[in-house]
Amino acid sequence: MPVSMPEGPASLLVVDDEEPIRAALARYLTQAGYKVSTAASGEEALAILGRQKIAGMLLDVRMPGVSGIDLVPQALELEPHLAILMLTAVTDATTAALCMQRGAFEYLIKPIDLVDLGRALERAMRRRATQMETAQVNQWLKEEVAIRAAEVRRERATLERVTIATLEVLVNALEAKDPFSRGHSARVADLSAMIASELQLSDEDIEVIRTAGRLHDIGKIGIREEILAKQGPLTPPEYEHVKDHVIIGTQILAPLAHLHNAIVCIRSHHERWDGDGYPDGLTGEDIPLGARILGIAEIFDALTTSRPYQEKMPANFAVDRIRDLAGVAVDPAVFAGLEAVIARRNTLVFLEDNDPA
Repeated sequence: MPVSMPEGPASLLVVDDEEPIRAALARYLTQAGYKVSTAASGEEALAILGRQKIAGMLLDVRMPGVSGIDLVPQALELEPHLAILMLTAVTDATTAALCMQRGAFEYLIKPIDLVDLGRALERAMRRRATQMETAQVNQWLKEEVAIRAAEVRRERATLERVTIATLEVLVNALEAKDPFSRGHSARVADLSAMIASELQLSDEDIEVIRTAGRLHDIGKIGIREEILAKQGPLTPPEYEHVKDHVIIGTQILAPLAHLHNAIVCIRSHHERWDGDGYPDGLTGEDIPLGARILGIAEIFDALTTSRPYQEKMPANFAVDRIRDLAGVAVDPAVFAGLEAVIARRNTLVFLEDNDPA
């Protein structure tokens, strides 16, 4: 009994250069209920496979032109689930076995017993159906895995955003206690991101630096409030205590693996180019670039923000002051980035001030 496809009887292709064999096989298979096409050569078979859906192929091993052994991989490239049965003489059994290694299902030795042919076709069609079902299941599983992976990534991204937002609330609450530092972290974050962009860092690195800027002072949660609120200069012991905020911040954020790169920047944003900074006394390019950017942005914000012990400094004066620190406290290349950003910002302000509207 022939195996039927969901859309009707299975379509078979008989490929043999001997017309009597083609005709006999086509007649038998048609009577058995299959839909049969025939080809006298490998080239003709490929043409048929290219224009119509074929479920199974009976293929002679030895043919002029494209041989059966060469036709197998070409046919499977056109129709990956094609069930191929090789037709061979007794002396070609080794060649037929090689065809099976290339993807053929079975081989039948001429003269062909029609009962054996019918059984072999049924086995081949069932095997083909199983292969197609397995492929569909594998594709479904692959799609499901991809969907779940995408969902996990979205959930992780949402969790990371919520985590950062929660930490920012803590920073904002800390800064809200001091009118002189209110908004400091947000300004440092924005300026740092602009400098990073000026230095042509990747979008990913820019966002890491922006995040580090928002959270760079979170360690001040562990600093005594009377020291943070002190109006005058700090004593040496008090200053040493304040310096602990970078370590405390690193410890607070350490469990959050997705903030690893930002934590590296936060820990080192008080390092100096000449090695006189803290906490590790790093020098030059041993200081992470993101930390060098945060450090110069923080200096600029400190100079351009009113403090109990100093007046607010105009932006161009602050740049001139920091220029004296290039190569000493700050990275000269990062200073060049800051200078370009502030010059562009001042140009925009000038244009806005002169807008006739």
